[in-house]
Amino acid sequence: MIDTLRRYIPVFDWGAGYNRETFSNDMIAAVIVTIMLIPQSLAYALLAGLPPEAGIYASIVPIILYAIFGTSRALAVGPVAVVSLLTASAVGQVAEAGTAGYAVAALTLALLSGGFLLALGLFRLGFLANFLSHPVIAGFITASGILIATSQLKHILGVEAHGHTLIEMVGSLLSHLTQLSVVTLIIGAATTAFLFWVRKGLKPRLLKAGLSPKLADVATKAGPVAAVVVTTLATWAFGLSGWGNVAVVGEVPQSLPPLTLPGFAPELIRQLAIPAILISIIGFVESVSVAQTLAAKKRQRIDPNQELIGLGAANIGAAFTGGYPVTGGFARSVVNFDAGAETPAAGAFTAIGLAIAAVALTPLVFFLPKATLAATIIVAVLSLVDFSILKKTWAYSKSDFAAVTATILLTLGMGVEIGVASGVVLSVLLHLYKTSAPHVAEVGLVPGTEHFRNINRHKVETDPTLLTLRVDESLYFVNARFLEDLVQDRIAADCPIRNVVLMFPAVNEVDYSALESLEAINHRLTDLGIGFHLSEVKGPVMDRLKETHFLKELNGKVFLSQYQAWTELTQDSRLKVAE
Repeated sequence: MIDTLRRYIPVFDWGAGYNRETFSNDMIAAVIVTIMLIPQSLAYALLAGLPPEAGIYASIVPIILYAIFGTSRALAVGPVAVVSLLTASAVGQVAEAGTAGYAVAALTLALLSGGFLLALGLFRLGFLANFLSHPVIAGFITASGILIATSQLKHILGVEAHGHTLIEMVGSLLSHLTQLSVVTLIIGAATTAFLFWVRKGLKPRLLKAGLSPKLADVATKAGPVAAVVVTTLATWAFGLSGWGNVAVVGEVPQSLPPLTLPGFAPELIRQLAIPAILISIIGFVESVSVAQTLAAKKRQRIDPNQELIGLGAANIGAAFTGGYPVTGGFARSVVNFDAGAETPAAGAFTAIGLAIAAVALTPLVFFLPKATLAATIIVAVLSLVDFSILKKTWAYSKSDFAAVTATILLTLGMGVEIGVASGVVLSVLLHLYKTSAPHVAEVGLVPGTEHFRNINRHKVETDPTLLTLRVDESLYFVNARFLEDLVQDRIAADCPIRNVVLMFPAVNEVDYSALESLEAINHRLTDLGIGFHLSEVKGPVMDRLKETHFLKELNGKVFLSQYQAWTELTQDSRLKVAE
């Protein structure tokens, strides 16, 4: 019973050894992350097309639920840029921003996303995320970063602009330049420049001035808060929202997250189902990648399937408390880790800090310029843009390069939904392409050993009557015919061959299509009077083959080792020559 609780509710695992020192470290991390998260939450809600308080609401209950059900000690869950952009794209298709229907659709999207993640976790299907290749994900995130930064330029310039693709956004911005607000531009540009300087230059200067590394780090993370305070005070003191035409956040409800109800209309669910699945996949891949990286640094481990449950619970919590889809954020989690967080309790303390902010501080952001929040988003997301992935994939794998390039271009040119869908499809197609023509090497005996190597790479002994092919990939419907054709072509070009051996040391699976191909090879070789053999077949594969008629109909043998096959078959060959 206790083991089951620890497995599905990890708080019973790490909570058992919680002590005062751990509490102190978690509290320090929570303070730092809370300072960072307040402006980020407001900004990402703006990006999602929702009221600013939605960002804070999405950062309270979801964090607590993840702390209970998640396995990462450092992952910080909440609104993130890419998911916020995907939310705006998906919800914008079914409702108009600023309406009650838009907010309900965002809640429904969180519920569907959470339900999908929870189902994957309960059925232990976390491996499905492996079908998304890292280069494709990197390409999608790079393109999304460009789209997000471009979408925020309207707030920096103080103009009205719309669009879902890069061309639409740029065109809309250019057509509305006559509405440019000079004061807004000054605030936005100055804040952006300041935040870039804070990110790159503030900490070294503070360390040089003699400040301790921890205090310098806190001051650096508080940079966005300083920008919020200064620009808000300036807007209020000089009445910039009036004569300067500076758009401000306005009134934000002073309350804890409310109880909300998502929409259950069948048509709404149908329209949001696919976007919810795509958001779930992207969010999970980003989250689990960060969690695994941080866990490895402390020799800890995470359970991907339990992570699905934790993220699913967090999103369901967001759906009923005024939020929208959430996931583990890269920058926020790294800050949490570097600040010394030791358990998920740090996230729960962060939620408490945000709850206090929601009750006590929201009146203070009335005069917060939207340009400041836009600058916060731009500085955060530009760190996601990494065009070096193009150079790296071009040098290493042209097929990966093609997939990354296509993902970037489709995302920029057709929008994030098409981009993420194409990323999923391209990842699967790339896998199928790479495994459709598996590496199959003709091998020979390394002199003086019992080892066999590729005849094209090593000086090895061969026998003209024996053909040995080492299959370096599992066999399934995509590549089964490839092997069949390869064997046929090889024996057609070499008349002395009397025996064919397929080495299976790397074959972990033989599906039914591949079994039929093996049977076809056996029948064809039998008709030609050529022996057909297998060697070094793994136990699980052998168990499956024993359940079929294949081994009974095989005209040759299954050898435990390739050396055994070589010894017996070459000896038979010499005997036949002697006769």
